[in-house]
Amino acid sequence: MVFTHDTEVALAAAAALVNTDQEHGDELADVAALDRFVERWGWTCTRRHDRRELDQVRALRPRLRRLWELDEDGVAEAVNQLLREGRALPQLVTHGEWGYHLHATPPDAPLAEWIAVEAAMAFVDVVRQGELDRLHVCGAGDCADVLVDLSKNRSRRYCSTSCANRVNVAAFRARRSGGGA
Repeated sequence: MVFTHDTEVALAAAAALVNTDQEHGDELADVAALDRFVERWGWTCTRRHDRRELDQVRALRPRLRRLWELDEDGVAEAVNQLLREGRALPQLVTHGEWGYHLHATPPDAPLAEWIAVEAAMAFVDVVRQGELDRLHVCGAGDCADVLVDLSKNRSRRYCSTSCANRVNVAAFRARRSGGGA
């Protein structure tokens, strides 16, 4: 394990949130889609289930995407800003199947604030451990999704199996057509 379990989950959730903003359409198009997203990640924060909450979460995505684009000093500055805005106050908590882990917002914090601070806390670990090179944009030329490479050998290049397969099939076809001419 590269990071603690809660850090790995928060990093994966941040990447998943960033990746909901797609060129072909917004995967958080309505409150119901946000509800499914929150449920998928098992978040236990307080919810309003309204359009304002959805808009706040959607507005967070470009701020989180920047964390994949900045150098170490830039990430540290952006993370500190998110923590200040969220009035982060780290505390040990336990709930559900999780053992003790950190939450840095009160349970009644707005969803977007809760997500921002959880992501920021995870990025604190990334910066402190000097692991920014684990943050990538998908290697498929037609995909701009972000990913966190948690593999032991740091070899993950694609956001999903479908992107990896698409690139590998295209490379195979190119080799085959070049070799048969």
